[in-house]
Amino acid sequence: MEALNIMVVDDSKITLKKLSKALEELGHNVVQIARSGKEAVDLYERVNPDLVTMDITMPDMNGIEATRQIRSQYKDAIIIMVTSHGQEQMVMDAIAAGARGYILKPFENKKLEESIKKVIQRYG
Repeated sequence: MEALNIMVVDDSKITLKKLSKALEELGHNVVQIARSGKEAVDLYERVNPDLVTMDITMPDMNGIEATRQIRSQYKDAIIIMVTSHGQEQMVMDAIAAGARGYILKPFENKKLEESIKKVIQRYG
């Protein structure tokens, strides 16, 4: 798989760091980070990433609403939710809002790579 330009959205500095590092180790470019759904919506057009990893639970605007807003303006946006165990209903809501897949925290690089590959093959 060729390198993707990815925007990472999460309010946790630790998760931002771990996810960014993992994505770069997999050969991708982290071109932007955002700490809230609102920030992600505001930055999306300027950054125009190939893929967005989106946390669900964040201040200002959650990942589900941010996904809904981005996908309403950019039909081809590819967003993967990053979520904790026990948030199954939220994942279903995110898929209904336009997310193309999800990754469970804590994630392993291999699972991360598989999830990205799967959505890119299907929607990329």
